[in-house]
Amino acid sequence: MQHTWVSRRCLQSAAGSNFAQGAEQYSDLIDLTIGDPDLPTSEKILEPAFEDARRGHTKYTHPMGDRELRREICRYYQRAYGLSIDMEEVFVTTAGCIGMTEALLATINPGDEVIIPDPYFTVYPDQVRLAGGVPVFLETRGEEQFALHPQRLESLITPRTRAILINTPNNPTGAVYSKENLQQVAEICIRHNLLAICDDIYTGFVFGGAQFVPMITVQGMRHRTVCVNSFSKNFVMTGMRVGNLVAPPEIIQAVEYLNEFMMYTAPSISQRAAIYALRQAEEITPQVAAEFERRLEYAAGRIDKIPGMSVHRPQGSIYLFPSIKESGLTSFQAVRALLEKAHVLTMPGEMYGKAGEGFIRIACTQGIPRLKEAFDRIEETQALMGH
Repeated sequence: MQHTWVSRRCLQSAAGSNFAQGAEQYSDLIDLTIGDPDLPTSEKILEPAFEDARRGHTKYTHPMGDRELRREICRYYQRAYGLSIDMEEVFVTTAGCIGMTEALLATINPGDEVIIPDPYFTVYPDQVRLAGGVPVFLETRGEEQFALHPQRLESLITPRTRAILINTPNNPTGAVYSKENLQQVAEICIRHNLLAICDDIYTGFVFGGAQFVPMITVQGMRHRTVCVNSFSKNFVMTGMRVGNLVAPPEIIQAVEYLNEFMMYTAPSISQRAAIYALRQAEEITPQVAAEFERRLEYAAGRIDKIPGMSVHRPQGSIYLFPSIKESGLTSFQAVRALLEKAHVLTMPGEMYGKAGEGFIRIACTQGIPRLKEAFDRIEETQALMGH
């Protein structure tokens, strides 16, 4: 038997991992896979942050985060959601992924079950497993607008169920859960004494009359909700790696313990940038969101004219999740066909869970001229036809 020093937790499944194989051979490739907005970070964020760096804000901050930033987070929650948050309920993290990982490590015991709506952001199951938990998948369906079906949710609950993971606006589906849907989920959480761990990453990207409702504001959920926030998408600060948690004080204390031997503090300069982002959130984020709304609407309109594809009108996030079921292809086959015929790279829905089969994810992180070129190629080559 061949020996390996790599732990079992790091032995990755090969399923779907070769969807982009050979993409590098196409010099005209249009890559619509990455969720990294192409827009620049606002100078209104960068300039004062750089000035703070020159003034000496390059050291460790308080382990829980720059006090000034934590105060701004409290003010933002009051301003945006009418919710009074104490400083002891806020922890600044090194972006959203570390925040989610630490939230799970702080709340999940070995063998605890965590319900994950499917389709899901690809890393959730492994984050749960890293914490010793067991991911349990809740099917959501395109014909139901990918809403959280309360009866299917409750049927999954066992004595070992500890939490449900909620992501709205959703990656990859773009679904925005209604207040009524979240109230249904809240009643189940309260009835079964469950924690809601909420990935609140795309909160500024809500379109077409939909509304983002933070689970923490739903009746009965104030002290059984963890909010994982990020500055990456709302403020186009992906490379700055800064986010935060809002959670009950005992969870924040547990995260502080964990973070001391993982990160100690988030980058100090990034934290200063986050302060200025929040102070101008009502000006900066809507401008970014408006550009993505234009892109999503344009892309959705083009998709409706392509044989073998269909998509719901955009509700939120920076992605579209069109169905390719009419083409007769699997999601992996569809992605390969788009790559090989049109030189357009997308993501197979199967990578986002069992319920993602029959869909592909398109990240609208390139401008409309580039999107036009991509959809022109798809139409001209009839990439999803002829199989």
